[in-house]
Amino acid sequence: MSSRKRWGAGLGGIVAAGAIAIGVAIAPSAAAAPPLPPVTPEALVASVITAQPGPLNGTVTVDNELGLPALPNAPQLGNGTQTARVWSNGDGKGRVALPSSQGERTLVSDGTTRWSYDSTDRTATKAPAHPANEPSHPGRPGGIDPQTDPTGAATQMIADLRKTSTVAVDGTADVAGRSAYQLVLTPLPTERTLLREVRVAVDAEKRIPLQLTVLATGQPQPALTIGFSDITFGPQDQSLFTFTPPPGTTVKDAPARGQGAHPGPPAGAQAPKVVGDGWDRVVIAQRPANQPNQPGRPDGSIDLNSLGTPVSGPWGQGRLITTAVATAIVTNDGRIAAGAVPEQVLSEALGQ
Repeated sequence: MSSRKRWGAGLGGIVAAGAIAIGVAIAPSAAAAPPLPPVTPEALVASVITAQPGPLNGTVTVDNELGLPALPNAPQLGNGTQTARVWSNGDGKGRVALPSSQGERTLVSDGTTRWSYDSTDRTATKAPAHPANEPSHPGRPGGIDPQTDPTGAATQMIADLRKTSTVAVDGTADVAGRSAYQLVLTPLPTERTLLREVRVAVDAEKRIPLQLTVLATGQPQPALTIGFSDITFGPQDQSLFTFTPPPGTTVKDAPARGQGAHPGPPAGAQAPKVVGDGWDRVVIAQRPANQPNQPGRPDGSIDLNSLGTPVSGPWGQGRLITTAVATAIVTNDGRIAAGAVPEQVLSEALGQ
């Protein structure tokens, strides 16, 4: 996949930034709530942030009710249910298999190199894995790759939101055959957000997030869900964490970003700007100068002209895109502002 394709898909991800960054999961099973020792919210949060579960594998189910149509290069943003297989070595090595109607996308990190392979067009992109001196989330050992760490996004979400939330433990649940505590984060009254609460099922033994459920204000059903439908802890086949491009594969190097050698946007793109924190955080990205928002682009990146409705403000003119859990404004001058917030919050952020 070319750098432009990856950047185009990333723009689609920004549309649902408020929800995707938070992550979500399948609703709790109907099994009887298992009896577990009492735990305070503070102790449960602390144990999640510092948990080191070790090797594991499982099936992750995503149930998306955002209200977006299927988008080129970002089908995971369209409504529906998808599954993925994940494997983690617990020390920075991981693998994710994402099946599609045309083939499969495979993400592999051996702790040193990160690979992304698309069987549809037989392309592979490689980049340095997350540097060992830059952990992907608090409390976890360095070298964990967030792209292939199945629990890292949920753990990061808890760490990011706990200071601007009311945190509670609301009983227990059986998730993927595991006993779990139900951790609930509710935004403080000062937070301007579209979200009502986030519920995290935390494994009682391993203290990792097994599932999350994001609920939007005024919506009785979860807007976006993701979590384990089955999970097994223990040593993994080490061959899973190496990747050799199949014969005939086009291999490309991902461009570096800054000093950390992370995969990043193509030349001409700027690093995203973050306005605010907690639940009403807004991310503002600049579309690369060589990627105007025009339909019919041969690189297959997302045509944002096909989404949303015209809108204007002190910041200029553009298009407003809304989902149950997130809002985005794509300006005519190439900026994209998104968050789990109302339109007014985006408009204020664009004016800063």
